[in-house]
Amino acid sequence: MKILRVIALVLLSSAALNAAAQLTIEVTGAGANRIPIAIANFDGDRIISTALTSVIRADLDRSGMFNLIDPGAVAIAESATVNYGDWRGRKADAVVTGSILANADGRFETRFKLHDVQKQSPIGGQSYMHTSAPSQLRTAAHRIADVIYEKLTGERGVFSTRIAYVVKSTGRYELQIADADGANPQTALGSREPIISPAWSPDGGKLAYVSFEAKKPVVYVHDLATGRRWVAANFKGSNSAPAWAPDGKKLAVVLTKDGGSQLYLVNADGSGIVRLATSAGIDTEPRYSPDGQWIYFTSDRGGGPQIYRLPASGGDVQRVTFEGNYNVTPRPSPDGKSMAYVARDGGTFHVTLMDLATKQTQILTDSVKDESPTFSPNGRMILYATEVGGRGVLAAVSSDGRVKQKLSVQAADVREPVWGPYVK
Repeated sequence: MKILRVIALVLLSSAALNAAAQLTIEVTGAGANRIPIAIANFDGDRIISTALTSVIRADLDRSGMFNLIDPGAVAIAESATVNYGDWRGRKADAVVTGSILANADGRFETRFKLHDVQKQSPIGGQSYMHTSAPSQLRTAAHRIADVIYEKLTGERGVFSTRIAYVVKSTGRYELQIADADGANPQTALGSREPIISPAWSPDGGKLAYVSFEAKKPVVYVHDLATGRRWVAANFKGSNSAPAWAPDGKKLAVVLTKDGGSQLYLVNADGSGIVRLATSAGIDTEPRYSPDGQWIYFTSDRGGGPQIYRLPASGGDVQRVTFEGNYNVTPRPSPDGKSMAYVARDGGTFHVTLMDLATKQTQILTDSVKDESPTFSPNGRMILYATEVGGRGVLAAVSSDGRVKQKLSVQAADVREPVWGPYVK
């Protein structure tokens, strides 16, 4: 056990030293009616417990949905009898207890239990097997946080999901993938040439993106498990803005092979190119609706950039945005009921949310150079890129505008975020 504790200390210290390379998060604002919750220290190995519970607390805290109650220093096993009166006196509506058990094979089993203080009964709990490696500790912690979030809010958590983004440092671009909280970053592609427009496949196993390695924009599909990638679109002129169909079989892309920027469909393996629409203007930034029935896109066919949609199989085009003279980058919400996009107001660019049924809009951000909005899989948060002090950073805002986060990497520009899907 002593050896395992030393290994854990070394691994956690190494993670801390690498923190400068990962996204750091600053949270402001909070949701209405936050749930008071205490995450007790888990019984068992103190170092493992600290690593796990700190991630669980951070996950719940940055969601803006919870008010964290100080649990005190005493560890409480998931099998222990809970003094509900004591927790009620501390004004906690929920409390989480847990245990970390060492197995003979060197792995650990973490068990936890979620208690409803008001009803004085447990309402959930699970167990997870993991090693003491930081990545596995974080995975177990994110899963626990997801269970807690779903039990107490009624909607699925997103702490176990991943995000992708592009980091630009001096003379180099990196397409990185990280946990939803910005930690554990991994580089999928590094290049001296620009990388733009990453897009997750619906199963979370692949990324499509545009790379300028060939001294022109080319669309690639990258299998994350194997590292293998292939060209999905490399026609004459520009190949850009890939967007996955919900079934993962096709991509909507923007090509200039026949003149101006126009919308096409192509199979994910690069075969079967079909023109989707014809316009005298520039059509770009396609995005499928969640049900696969529509493709939303940006076009200046009416004189200025506005958002339109057309049936995914082609057909009549409908204009979607009418308020303002500059609306771009449509991103339908996971439930298909709303759409995030970037609207220009004077000389500033804000992430805006539209109710697609009523056409009512709400500006969600107070920054001035927003771009690339992307919904979390549960639709609760919108991640986007913006600029602070002349440097690109990522930020997130809840779909009601109450909770705001800022994510940045020291001494680098961060752009082009895209939030990954739920993965089974």
